[in-house]
Order: sequence, then structure tokens, then C-alpha cells
Amino acid sequence: MTFPAPVVPPTPLTRVPTHHARIGLVTGGLGNYWPQFPGLLPTIEASAARIRDHIAGSGAFVEDAGVVSDPVAGAAAAERLRRADCDLIVVFVATYMTSAQVLPVFKYGGAPILLVSLQPSSSMDHATFGTGDWLGYAGFAGLPEIGVALERLGMPVRSVSGHLDDPRAWEKIDRWVRTAGVVRALRRARHGMMGHLYPGMFDIATNITAITGTLGGHVEVLEFDDLKLRYDKVTDAETEKVLDVVEQVFDIDPSADRANVRFQARVSAALDHLVDDYALDTLAYFYFGEEDTLLQRLGAGFAIGATLLSSCGIPTVTEYEVRAATAMYVLDQYGAGGTLTEGQALNFDDGVCEVGHNDAADTAITARKPLLRSLDVYHGKSGGGVSVEVDIAHGPVTQYSIGELHDGRLKFIASEGTVVDGPLLRIGNTTSRVDFGCDPGDWADAWSRSGSTHHWAMGVGHRAADIEALADLLGAEYLRVQP
Repeated sequence: MTFPAPVVPPTPLTRVPTHHARIGLVTGGLGNYWPQFPGLLPTIEASAARIRDHIAGSGAFVEDAGVVSDPVAGAAAAERLRRADCDLIVVFVATYMTSAQVLPVFKYGGAPILLVSLQPSSSMDHATFGTGDWLGYAGFAGLPEIGVALERLGMPVRSVSGHLDDPRAWEKIDRWVRTAGVVRALRRARHGMMGHLYPGMFDIATNITAITGTLGGHVEVLEFDDLKLRYDKVTDAETEKVLDVVEQVFDIDPSADRANVRFQARVSAALDHLVDDYALDTLAYFYFGEEDTLLQRLGAGFAIGATLLSSCGIPTVTEYEVRAATAMYVLDQYGAGGTLTEGQALNFDDGVCEVGHNDAADTAITARKPLLRSLDVYHGKSGGGVSVEVDIAHGPVTQYSIGELHDGRLKFIASEGTVVDGPLLRIGNTTSRVDFGCDPGDWADAWSRSGSTHHWAMGVGHRAADIEALADLLGAEYLRVQP
């Protein structure tokens, strides 16, 4: 089965492709065993083929370095895997082996290590098995030694033990492979920051070096003039094309300002050019500007364009929130979609937290067709115009925030809940009712202590374990908030 299973935006929008990992595979076993027990090596090779085929079936590229029987073969495998530019190296501990055999792979393979010990079946046939048969199940014998080797090299020890028909083990392996693909995407991601920080939002202020240092990728600093240049060149035909998409994707309130809808459609076309010209994967923006100028109007004209881009898997968010945009991008790489979120209110009568944000939505994960509603003012911002009103699809969701600690390190914060039905505000915002399985005040207090900014990302499905794995591979701190 290919993963992630991406959310699907409404017609005629299409989601940008997610990234798949390059996985190195190396199988280890003590070479002294092969002449002693002639059937052992074929058994191990057959198990390794099952692992290789399963990983490849997910869409990942697999560089199979074969069986490593001694340190010389280990060194050759390390060089092959390094050249393959792997995102994760799976070391299949098929039977006992010495740690020296795979030490070169650990040191020079160039990627994080996952130890996998999958025996051929759930248990041995004790009545018929001889020593050679037992050794086909003896990965458990060598696993602790291999773990010590990693620890002494100062490297994380990750392992999955089970058997070849064990869905629990495959689920864990799939998570690491999937997460390696997210790491690959982040290494190549280009994040746009256009305009300026919302004045006074110290929690949003981001050290660009922390983004590139921990996650990889590149941050492109842009001016609103870059958007204006492209807005000036948008043709009537391009604007009409966006308007046609708007009619298909949104419900438009009868009282909506159609002139503003057309203006925002032109801004959307300009944003498409900006994203293409700079090859952006995310865009965080904000601009106050002088009243009644074009730049000020552009800064207030993002609701449609930001929604369409976010719905295509290019998170586009207000208030200069590059970390929230990146969190949305991560969730989307997991197939969860992602929309900008902040706390709105606590409903103690219904036991839910009401969360959401203005300006953009990810229509791939909404419960209904988004509504364009006109607002006289965008609260706390300059200007007014049409805004997007919608709620997220009912069911399991994950809140994901990337916090920045006092020393510049990034912290991944996750919490799982369920979007439930009920009354919503009708103020031109995304709004959802999330049940976190606890008192809403307790959740709000725990989340506020976590180090999250007042903005974060929300995606569909329960993804906390994925985010924990990502933090592990990237070396970021991780906290799950689940009071």
C-alpha cells in the first residue's frame, strides 16, 4: 500500500506530490554460520526480500546492499549506501552477528539507523528445529550488542522486533519509512517569509537559522513589492480562470462583495506566479501598510489565494507564522492536510475547545464547502473583504506546533483529539470544536505550558506518533500534550 494516503482537495484543485524516502537496506549475519548450516543464508535472504519488497511497496526507493557477513563487507555496504543518498538505513538483524560487521554502516552510511529484527514466524517449531533452524530466528540474540554499538558511537538506538507476519511490527517500520520521507521533503523545502512580523507577537518571532539548522531547507525573505510586481502583470484571462475555480470550490454568500472577490482572484493569480518563481513550499506573510494603498490592499487580499494554495498542499498563512506553515507542511506530507489554528474559546458546557483562524483554510480537510463571507474589518488587521468560513471534517485530528526554545532549539508539540459536531461562530473564520477527552481548561493550561506559539497546525487523523518519530530523526525535543 502506498503511503501517505493524501487528503484530496475539491475539484478542480490538485495536491502537490508528497516526497518518498530513499531507504538503505543491509542484512547482517555471522559469516561463520553459512558453511556450518547451508540452509541458513537462503532463509535470511528470503526474509530480507520480504522486508525490501514491503518498503518498496510503500513508494520508497530501496538501495539493497545485501548481506553483510564480516567487517569488510560492512565497509563496502557503507560506501554503497552513502552514495545512494539514503534518508534512513534499515539494518536487518537476521541472526546473531558481531557489532563490528555493521559498525562501518553506522559511522559512514550517512543516514539515521533503524534496527529491524523480524523472525520468519511468530514462534519456532521446537519439536523439529535444529541449530540451523533456530539461528534463523536468532536476531534477538544479536540485537542488544548492535544497540550498544550505536550507543557507544553516540547515536540513537531505534529498533523494531517482531515477525514477518506481524502487523504491529510493520506499522512501526512503515512509520519510520514514512517519516524518513518527511525528513527528505524538509531537507529540500523552500519557505517564503513576505512582509513583516505582526508587531508585538514575540512568540511568532523566528530564528531563521533554527529552521534551516534543525529542519533543513531554505528560507526566502520576500517583500510585498515582489507580489505587487506580479499583481501588476496578471491578465484578465488569468483572473477569470481563478474566478472559475472560486465558483467551484466555494459557496459565496449572497451579500459577499463581488468586487472584492474579483480583486482577491487577481491576488491569487499573482500568488501563483510568486510561488512558482521562487519554488516555494510554504509562504508566511503579513503587512499593515498605509491606508488605501495597493500594498495595504494586497496584504488584506489573501483569503482566497491562501486557501487555494493551502488546499493544494502549499501552506500559506498570515501573521508571518513560518513555523505554523512548516507544521502544516509536515502534516500534509503525512497525508493529513493542515490548516492554521489558534484558540478561540472554551466550551465547558459541551466539554470542547473551540479553535480555528481567519484568512485561509485547507479545503481538502473541511466538513463542508467553505463559505466566502464579507467582513467590514479583519479583526486586528488592516482592511476588510471576503473571508473564509468553514469547519474541519469531524473525526480524529492532531494539533501540531513547532515551538522555539530560549536557546534557539525547536520543540515539536502534539496533541490528539476529535472534531465533533455542534454550534459554530459565523464570523468568516475556520472554527472547529475539538474534544481532547478532558476538561477544556485542563487542556488549555497544558497546551499553554508546552511552549507552543498561539498559532499551530491541525490535520486529520491521529499523528502524534509520527511527529514523535520526526522529532527523533531530526534531533528536536518532543512533547505530547494529553492531560
